[in-house]
Amino acid sequence: MSQANANFTKNSPNTESKVSDSGQLKEFRTPPHNLAIEQAVLAALMTVAESFEQVSDLLKENDFYATRHKYIYRAIEKLAQENSPYDAVLVNDWLLKQNLLDAIGGEEYLMQLMADSPSSFYNLEIYANKIKEFSTLRAMIKVSSDILQNAYDTKGRPVSEILDLAETSIFSLAEQHNNNKKDSGPKSISSVTADVISKLDELSKLDGNITGLTTGFLELDNKTSGMQPGDLIIVAARPSMGKTTFAMNLVESVLQYNRLPALVFSMEMPADSIAMRLISAMGKVHQGHLRSGNLDADEWTKVTGTILQLQEMHLYIDDSSALPPTELRARARRIAKMHDGKIGCIMVDYLQLMKVPGMGDNRVGEISEISRSLKALAKEMQCPVIALSQLNRSLENRPNKRPVMSDLRESGAIEQDADLIMFIYRDEVYNKESKEAGTAEIIIGKQRNGPIGSVRLAFEGQYTRFSNLSPEFYAQYDDEE
Repeated sequence: MSQANANFTKNSPNTESKVSDSGQLKEFRTPPHNLAIEQAVLAALMTVAESFEQVSDLLKENDFYATRHKYIYRAIEKLAQENSPYDAVLVNDWLLKQNLLDAIGGEEYLMQLMADSPSSFYNLEIYANKIKEFSTLRAMIKVSSDILQNAYDTKGRPVSEILDLAETSIFSLAEQHNNNKKDSGPKSISSVTADVISKLDELSKLDGNITGLTTGFLELDNKTSGMQPGDLIIVAARPSMGKTTFAMNLVESVLQYNRLPALVFSMEMPADSIAMRLISAMGKVHQGHLRSGNLDADEWTKVTGTILQLQEMHLYIDDSSALPPTELRARARRIAKMHDGKIGCIMVDYLQLMKVPGMGDNRVGEISEISRSLKALAKEMQCPVIALSQLNRSLENRPNKRPVMSDLRESGAIEQDADLIMFIYRDEVYNKESKEAGTAEIIIGKQRNGPIGSVRLAFEGQYTRFSNLSPEFYAQYDDEE
């Protein structure tokens, strides 16, 4: 075995000790790695044709510990991308052209690596996973070091922010590790159809047409089959149409009818205002009386009864402003962990108030990243994520002010990522003499797995709630699709 092979192990005894300024003894250890395994993988790749396909999804250049091994893997990867063979001779030639041959120890090191290392194709995937594990351990050390540095030098930041950064870093690393373990490659049709049969069996046991979580609105459930796990649901409207009210009614339905925990990120409205809206909606207490505190005896009874009911529910409200997607995701995970990983729904009010650090000058790119992250959160938590969105002001200049897809502000990414897009339109906002006062249209502009169309609901503004209309009323408005 070569000298290079002898200088390894994940539990290397090679350590250095140094006394810090505080008098504490610091121990510097060699980061976890295994050079022999790295050499075995590289030797197998350069020996067995088309072997790179076995590890390309798992291993990246920086997963290798030794710099020379990073360069060799880079050469193999580049040659594979060009549909070229990547044996030792061609790898040597590529490194020579890139002026990297001397950096790996010359042609001699390549030949030595090929001679001294086993080149078994059968153990390739096992070895590659080992390299990935060592890489993850080194990343953990780096994250831990950053956490320590932030704790020692806060730069004036509050402790809560330091904690959020630490949690976000750990969760991000865990997510990367878990994603590597998932089977994300092609699946045989036999395994897919087996999953379909299992899903159909589950659906057949459900009552009615609801396959997800009920919205609490009968006609909307008929159109959508409920709110589906893993779906990104966009609720969009112009100001004063009631988008926060409608979204909170959906959250209320998850809490009351589905008996599941819910999480609300309110970046525009404080938590106590959200609670007041819920008390008004659930207790049917006039919101004006709540705001002023001018309640009669009957209203006080309703308020106390509703508060007792709310205290039995698992509702969490986070009114932090301008949350970045990483922090929002970390906080959602924290709540889910409190409930055995289960969460009924997540509501975000509203999407455009979120921020992505470092992307302030690229608003379209920022919205794209926010939208993508919310969809990823829905898939990870296996719950609907309800995100509110603004609409472009330009629709105010049209004779027909009913929203359409192009009215979504920075709409490209939102339209692509969303599974369900609903617009709210109340004619009385624009026409004070409207014959449709007290009602609202919920316009389904996009539904990935269902029809588009519209549903009419009653709007009870004094109670900050939407509600079902009578069947007789619906008969007046046959929905023409």
